[in-house]
Amino acid sequence: MQVLELQFWKTDGKTFTVSVENPKLPVDEQAVSEAMDRILAAGIFVGLDAGSRKKGARVVERNVTDVGLNM
Repeated sequence: MQVLELQFWKTDGKTFTVSVENPKLPVDEQAVSEAMDRILAAGIFVGLDAGSRKKGARVVERNVTDVGLNM
């Protein structure tokens, strides 16, 4: 499964991340940047305040393989 992570700097120096599952690939960098600007302007997340700013974005892929156990 792939996840698009939108990362923001909070005013306390910590990172706040918004995850979007199964993003449309390839990711449009300009669209992601504009979406992050809209998220900051709207103030819709409690964890982000007026001084928060964009940190970055990345696509993360996670593969999980179950290990069979003899129980």
